[in-house]
Amino acid sequence: MPEEKPSPEPEGPPVPAKAERAERGGKKKDEEKEEPKAPRGPKKLEGVKEDFRYIVRMANTDLDGTRSVSYSLTAIPGVGIRISEAVADLAGVPRTERLGNLSEEQTDKIEATFANLGEAFPHWMVNRPKDWETGVDLHLTGADVEIRRRDDINRMKMIRSYKGVRHETGQKVRGQRTRSNGRTGLTVGVTKKAALAAAQAKKAEEAAPKKEEKKEEKKEPAKV
Repeated sequence: MPEEKPSPEPEGPPVPAKAERAERGGKKKDEEKEEPKAPRGPKKLEGVKEDFRYIVRMANTDLDGTRSVSYSLTAIPGVGIRISEAVADLAGVPRTERLGNLSEEQTDKIEATFANLGEAFPHWMVNRPKDWETGVDLHLTGADVEIRRRDDINRMKMIRSYKGVRHETGQKVRGQRTRSNGRTGLTVGVTKKAALAAAQAKKAEEAAPKKEEKKEEKKEPAKV
């Protein structure tokens, strides 16, 4: 007869491997938390000089020194990409150079060119041709743009022109539609002609019996 092999003794329940992995992962996370990383410093820009300026003050505006001259000047009110490129050419400054790399002499040249843009640019390129007071072609930049705009609106209000009256009443000035667009205040919905006529007829019917009652009251003789 074949010999019977002894049955192995039952062992305890096996420990799940997932729990061990979770414990290991938790330990790693704790170790990472215990060792805080050093804060990252600002990115180093390429082609930057030692006396680089991150913010350049020009025309009462803070300009980004990390951008090129042609794009950083567009932050000034009244200056677009075309004007900024023309100013850079007139001042003898490369358009693609970072604004912070420019010296103070170069930035002074740029500011000087801004002061004489009306004379340097043709008639069709300035933003205020034939000024109302002086009759000279001007190109406004910085805070002068908003100041002149307010003065123009106040002058139109004073002389009671059509545009001035529209500005006073807060309505659209340039001939836009006002029935369906830009509606503010207590206006609710659009009343059509048919609905308006029906409402008027209903009011007339309600008002008719009231008038008859008033006439009858007048006909009654006064009591002595």
